[in-house]
Amino acid sequence: MDMGNQHPSIKRLHEIQKEVKEIEQQVALFSGLSTDRDYKKLERSLTKQLFEIDSVDTEGKGDIQQARKRAAQETERLLKELEQNANHPRRLEIEALFKEAQSLVEREITPFYKGGNCISDEFEEGIQDIVLRLTQVKTGGKVSLRKARYRTLTKICAVQEIIESGVKQQLSLPLSNDAHPSVSKINSVMCEVNKARGTLIALLMGVSTNDTCRHLSCVLTGLIADLDALDVCGHTEIRNYRKVVVEEINKLQRYLDLDEEANSTHAYDLAQNQSILKIEEIRKKMKEVNSLLLKTENASDLYLGSKAELQGLIAQLDEVSPGKNPCIREARRRAVIEVQTLITYIDLKEALEKRQMYPERTAAEHQSHKAIWTVLGNLSQIQQEVISFDGNRTDKNYMRLEELLTKQLLSLDAVDPQGDERCKAARKQAVKLAQNILYYLDMKTDEWEY
Repeated sequence: MDMGNQHPSIKRLHEIQKEVKEIEQQVALFSGLSTDRDYKKLERSLTKQLFEIDSVDTEGKGDIQQARKRAAQETERLLKELEQNANHPRRLEIEALFKEAQSLVEREITPFYKGGNCISDEFEEGIQDIVLRLTQVKTGGKVSLRKARYRTLTKICAVQEIIESGVKQQLSLPLSNDAHPSVSKINSVMCEVNKARGTLIALLMGVSTNDTCRHLSCVLTGLIADLDALDVCGHTEIRNYRKVVVEEINKLQRYLDLDEEANSTHAYDLAQNQSILKIEEIRKKMKEVNSLLLKTENASDLYLGSKAELQGLIAQLDEVSPGKNPCIREARRRAVIEVQTLITYIDLKEALEKRQMYPERTAAEHQSHKAIWTVLGNLSQIQQEVISFDGNRTDKNYMRLEELLTKQLLSLDAVDPQGDERCKAARKQAVKLAQNILYYLDMKTDEWEY
């Protein structure tokens, strides 16, 4: 339709819809909370467009009324999507974990403010536990949730790195003030760098009300200027010392750009990440081996070749670099478990077949040992079903497999080794196998995604 011949009200609605369309992408990518400044800004913009749409005069004409109604519905949809993004249960779960990390940081950050490096094991374990739980938050492929999870992980992992770096530097620095007049100044700068670490951690975790990223950046730039002004000509050791301190300051400055990096699609959407693509390629090969093993009626001839191929896949997974991304690290860990489960399945099958080849030996076995082998035979059959299982935790088959595995654990618990050390060791290994199969079943059905 020629725009020049359109009714002025229709023209105005098209202009408003164009402005709403520009806001749509911002809404889809919004990863914050309803208390955030960006949320309020988007909410105001969309509400303003609703008022603009409402002010368009339809002159009682049906086509204009319909056009205005459609424009209002689209704007209301975006307002609803914005609210859902900010209040999604998984988004609130991510925020709760971040608050937990904030609480840990507030308790332990004081030493860093004073230029120290005394961080408790409890803090390190607590932060690592939060990182693990964050990687397991289910995003369902929703971009806003992926982005929120990545931003939170980035900040908490940065805190881990800053603390680790601070401890390492404290162990190797400083040089003695007596070595050279410049050393005293470098040592003084290094003390300021240690304090800057504390400030940076507080800023990253949102627990500082007395400082800003801009001010910290200026402080760090000033420290580099102080170091550049020092005369260390002819003193290689001191020059290297200064270089180390400058590199440490540059590292801290890079952390100040984390928010910008977290806005980059390639950072939080891992579907096209090279490491993830490599992991998925390896998993595809693993599934091909899996399919061949389970479909072949007499697979004993395949065991040796399959196991060698699977061990090769483990080696390939070891070479995949997760970088600093815990989600990639978790994806690799899970892939390793998948491959190792298949190797364990082959090992047990081989052991059971070998046992059947020597009936005279089994006849003379201790009764407790025979009972354990009976359970291992049951576990082999259950493991095959678990490997083939492709459902979720609401499936009856899942509950049946879980119950079968629990029964095998109870059977093992009832075995009395009667002081036989070999039998005790065999029972312990069988219990571990049953627990590993149960864990693998849970892992297959926990709906995790990167």
